[in-house]
Amino acid sequence: MADSVQLIEALDSRVQRREERREFFKAAFGMGALAVGGAAAMSFSTKAGAQSTNIDVDVLNFALNLEYLEAQFYAYAATGAGLSSSLLTGTGRQGTVITGNSPHQARQVQFTDPAVRAYAQEIAADEIAHVTFLRSSGALGTSAVSMPTINISGDASGPFTAAASAAGVPLSSDGVFDPYASDENFLLGAYIFEDVGVTAYKGASPLITNKTFLQAAAGILAVEAYHAAIVRTTLYAKGIQTPALITAAQSISNARDTLDGTGSAALGVVDRSAGRNSGGDLDQGITPTTVSGQTVSNIVPLDANGIAYSRTAGQVLNIVYLNLTTAATTMGGFFPNGVNGNINASIGTA
Repeated sequence: MADSVQLIEALDSRVQRREERREFFKAAFGMGALAVGGAAAMSFSTKAGAQSTNIDVDVLNFALNLEYLEAQFYAYAATGAGLSSSLLTGTGRQGTVITGNSPHQARQVQFTDPAVRAYAQEIAADEIAHVTFLRSSGALGTSAVSMPTINISGDASGPFTAAASAAGVPLSSDGVFDPYASDENFLLGAYIFEDVGVTAYKGASPLITNKTFLQAAAGILAVEAYHAAIVRTTLYAKGIQTPALITAAQSISNARDTLDGTGSAALGVVDRSAGRNSGGDLDQGITPTTVSGQTVSNIVPLDANGIAYSRTAGQVLNIVYLNLTTAATTMGGFFPNGVNGNINASIGTA
């Protein structure tokens, strides 16, 4: 694992690329991160060494916020309980987990499919391990941010219902989308997160200057991609018998395309169901597509070159904040008080 000597060596070897890194960071994370909130601007130092160190710490802390969210959701769904209190402390304001009101509070899913139960338990263990690692002395250590307030409620006022409503996913008779109510709802709830996590790690990885940290981030990216494939494959398989699942996944995908600003500036959901060769379609659902005249599944969302895409931190935050406005924001949705750390502003949908 990296220590201070490794950090200094990594920084020294990159001094000559200082200006290039600064411009890349601005472009990748969006000017909104500089303009909204004084905390965001604090991560940019005029000294190369301080800047590089802060970039690594800020990127890993941004990732840690997302891991807190995923770990809490999967832990509740798999076991009925959240993270240990020992994994919640750190810099910044420590928040709580909003679990919502009965009968739609965050809780253990009563799985009927043994495979889905096993997947949930495995992913929960992996996400808890990610939180533990990022907080460890081999990664962030004492620089780790504490868990911010996270809302994983399945009730009418919760973010899952808001996300499903915005996407046009059908709600239950009492007007909610409860990801803990069934195997299928759990998979759709997980689908909201997993593709976002993959694109977030891919987008952030070029900004990490320390090779040890970069290797760790690449390892986590690979695991998140496996998780996304599990969720997408299972939804697709179940969707053969229940096509509404594929339709719902496509609706969530289209909503994310609008939320991250890669669609149009209009607030309506962008319908991009043509598949991997459609050029402009970044966030793809699991609707079957056509390749070389053959109908194929779309488990892996790719461009025509077989390459997955990236999101900036501002785009990722727009999704998890559920920000459908054209203005940048620093809170909302799954993070009602925002994330902890210097990277905390979304970009808006414009």
